[in-house]
Amino acid sequence: MSDMTNADDSKSGLNAVAEAVKQAPARGLPPVHLWNPEHCGEIDIVIGRDGVWMHEGSPIGRKELVRLFSTVLRKDPDGYHLVTPVEKLKIVVEDLPFRAVSVGREGDDLIFVTDVGDEVRAGEADPIVVETDPTTGEPSPRVHVRRDLWARIARSVFYELVEMAEEVDGRLILRSGGRAFSLGAVA
Repeated sequence: MSDMTNADDSKSGLNAVAEAVKQAPARGLPPVHLWNPEHCGEIDIVIGRDGVWMHEGSPIGRKELVRLFSTVLRKDPDGYHLVTPVEKLKIVVEDLPFRAVSVGREGDDLIFVTDVGDEVRAGEADPIVVETDPTTGEPSPRVHVRRDLWARIARSVFYELVEMAEEVDGRLILRSGGRAFSLGAVA
């Protein structure tokens, strides 16, 4: 497939990706890390800072389609791509591809749910990372979802985490999956 520059090519690219994803097992994730197709160009899909998936400047309104696309998303050294066994199309991700929109406790573990329906149990394999902007002091929390894909933790979810945390040596600490995660210094 050539570079995704006109509307017909773009539509066929979307259809090809959607068709390939439908072949994947229900709720399972296709083995995109094993697929090495030729790079086919770019497709006008942008995942905004707010988590909204856009195609040609318009939001993709069907949640099922966004979920399907999210299962074939991969981050390579040159950026984010939708990958099938026969196509690799570059997309734009303004921040992180997913949003952690809820969190709950299951025993001693924290379970996050993303905006595309992934469930993540925070722990050694899927850590919580909080970076702080040195100028503003604003926290920028994220949780690992799979491979090199992360979810930005929504502000309301971060507030829930702060409420769950305990103060240890001047830091807010959360425990999950046998690990301790720092949310930052106590102000």
